[in-house]
Amino acid sequence: STKASSGSGSTSSGSNMCDSGPLSEPIQGCAPAVLPSSGDPHQDCVDRINQFRWECQCLPPLARWTEAESCSDDQSADDQASGVAHGNFPACGENAQNTCPDWGSEGDIIDGCLQMMWDEGPGPFAQHGHYLNMSSTQFGKVACGFASGAVWSNQNFAP
Repeated sequence: STKASSGSGSTSSGSNMCDSGPLSEPIQGCAPAVLPSSGDPHQDCVDRINQFRWECQCLPPLARWTEAESCSDDQSADDQASGVAHGNFPACGENAQNTCPDWGSEGDIIDGCLQMMWDEGPGPFAQHGHYLNMSSTQFGKVACGFASGAVWSNQNFAP
């Protein structure tokens, strides 16, 4: 499988594959190594989404939407309590949402769930919506929310 090298958008030959702008489709099998934790799962989640956007498709980064994080945390907890993903969408001003229900830890979400969503790749929204939300150029910011215990996380996207 093909991988982009970490953080640079460069191929192993040294050329910058992102010089021509965003790729029309993600690099097949793109699985960049998870970045070291910043100690803040909200930041790590945004960084991981942006890592996929840049290293796998040469897309510009999304801003961290800090103003919606507390709401996104509450929303994740409400979804967790009800056992219903997207049960409280839209509650934080978001236009799109991805949910990682019942993962072991914030780290498992940032490593495993976000990779799984990116791996959906392009296609019809019903089967590929997580990837489509993560790769959309219609959104400019993302807020990640977390609920503890059997960890749930919502990633809320907005223009």
